[in-house]
Amino acid sequence: MSIKTLHLGLASVGIGIGFTLPSIASAEFLEDSKAELELRNFYFNGDYRQEDANQSKREEWAQGFLLRYQSGFTQGTVGFGVDALGLLGVKLDSGQDRQNSGLLPVGDDGAPDDYSRVGATAKARVANSTLRFGTLIPRLPTVQPNNSRLLPQTFQGTQLTSKDIDDLTLNLGRLTENNLRNSSGGDKLAASGSGLTGRQDTDTFDFFSASYKWSKALTTGYSYAHLDANYKQHIFNLSHDLPFGKKQALKSDIRYARSTDDGATNVDNNAFGAKFTYSFGFHALGAAYQKMSGGTGFPYLQGTDPFLVNYVMLSPDFANPDERSWQVRYDYDFAGLGIPGLSFMTRYLRGDNFELANGATREWERDTDIQYSFQSGALKNLAVRWRNGTYRSGGDQDIDQNRLIVSYTIPLL
Repeated sequence: MSIKTLHLGLASVGIGIGFTLPSIASAEFLEDSKAELELRNFYFNGDYRQEDANQSKREEWAQGFLLRYQSGFTQGTVGFGVDALGLLGVKLDSGQDRQNSGLLPVGDDGAPDDYSRVGATAKARVANSTLRFGTLIPRLPTVQPNNSRLLPQTFQGTQLTSKDIDDLTLNLGRLTENNLRNSSGGDKLAASGSGLTGRQDTDTFDFFSASYKWSKALTTGYSYAHLDANYKQHIFNLSHDLPFGKKQALKSDIRYARSTDDGATNVDNNAFGAKFTYSFGFHALGAAYQKMSGGTGFPYLQGTDPFLVNYVMLSPDFANPDERSWQVRYDYDFAGLGIPGLSFMTRYLRGDNFELANGATREWERDTDIQYSFQSGALKNLAVRWRNGTYRSGGDQDIDQNRLIVSYTIPLL
């Protein structure tokens, strides 16, 4: 699909929206509207070094166009509004033997020249509660859409968010369709996770979450999810910030999840994770521990990022059955050297105490991330990011990977 076709699709969405909204649009509906265009250029190079690799190299280069629009709300007891999303990915370089990087769709004759999606979300607001229907990108412990490639993952469904009680945020809803990050069309919902059997595609994922902010420093949350005919999941989390000294703080992130079977699956997992980050000046030191128990690994929606402290760049999730894993991390903000906008991160993870059919009993990963965001002038909102990762296991996965991302966001409204 060409850029012209994408523009026509967005225009059609806008026309449809105009007919469905009340004929009298308030000033807030227009004045509170926001629109932006993000240009995302992405180069991906993955080297799969093991001798029996089905594909030894994945290398693609693509350009993404992400057009986002958010309206305000009409006046009245019930305010109405609409959001729209237009996504286009264009192939710059690929090959039949180098595809499957996650940037572009996979084809029998290689990746297509382009792919696109258009989405619209109708919304209604009463007091501090907002109901959304249509294209959704929820960010909850039970469902975290992936945005680590060219275009973001989206869903179709309904979501109600309420903040009518001070310091309490409630979310509940249902997802019915999955739009994967490198796909034009929608797919059924499916489960991912190590050791899972009996999985079935479905069109029903129900979720609920409650997050309460006890103080500026302490927030706790509970989340529930039910992927029909696959699993039920309960997640508890705690976040605490403890400032002390001059420009020093200790952040704690504690998570526990219990997942059980539904339908014909064998899901049985307890997941515990704890991450602590000590920041001082422009430095930050982090350490994390994660432990799986039960008959399977941690289950989550296909294509999403699992809510785990040791979910990082290359390894699926460090969440195989009975696996335990550790992480150490260091961050530095170069504003401390007079270069605001430049940041650096490096981390190392190691997992063991598991055994897979391919013979793997341990794994480790090392990642480095450098990013610079221009702070002013004509290049403001331009960001350049390089990500490098190395992964090794005792089985059939040995990976070296580099990602170079250049993004530029243009405010339109």
